[in-house]
Amino acid sequence: MSFKRRIAAGLIVFLAICGAISSARAEPFKIVGFGDSLMAGFGLGPDEGFTDKLQAALRAKGHDVAVANAGVSGDTTSGGLARLDWSVPDGTQLVILELGANDMLRGVAPDITRKNLDEMLAKLKGRKIAVLLAGMRAAPNLGAEYQNAFDAIFPGLAKKYDIDLYPFFLDGVAGEPGMQLEDGLHPSVKGIDRMVERILPTVEKAIAAAPKAS
Repeated sequence: MSFKRRIAAGLIVFLAICGAISSARAEPFKIVGFGDSLMAGFGLGPDEGFTDKLQAALRAKGHDVAVANAGVSGDTTSGGLARLDWSVPDGTQLVILELGANDMLRGVAPDITRKNLDEMLAKLKGRKIAVLLAGMRAAPNLGAEYQNAFDAIFPGLAKKYDIDLYPFFLDGVAGEPGMQLEDGLHPSVKGIDRMVERILPTVEKAIAAAPKAS
């Protein structure tokens, strides 16, 4: 091989290596928002849901992230457990797990909700995917016994798996005028903005602690 051809061949290899390095660096941190209608963006327009707004807020703060929406309206923890494996793709680095509201509204026994969430967390741990657990609170009209049992699920599981906990996904929105749609259950655009603003520091903490892609 002539000297010029060797130089050309070497340059091609060098550019290929640089391209591979550049591609690796350009790969965003992958987050999946896994939940029910609160995550799915029920009643909201394009780019108005939680995952879209969270992605925009994180990028505005300099985080190279991609936040996927794996919310399904009406989903329970049983439904979430059944679809977890195929809803969270390989390569996911952080899951924001938000389920339990529909269990509570349907009066599902807290033991069942806890068991389903426990199994989901075990599966994600086995896949080495970090989790931010977004908690929910029971409505007072369900009675003190149910309320206490349900509300204890999320901090208990966060402690068991040593994961980040955001105690109440609807913090600052539930019961606040102008923060819900007309149904009084789902967040409005203003409600989503407040949710993202309040959860953002916890998400940033979870990103910093999560294993980075190799």
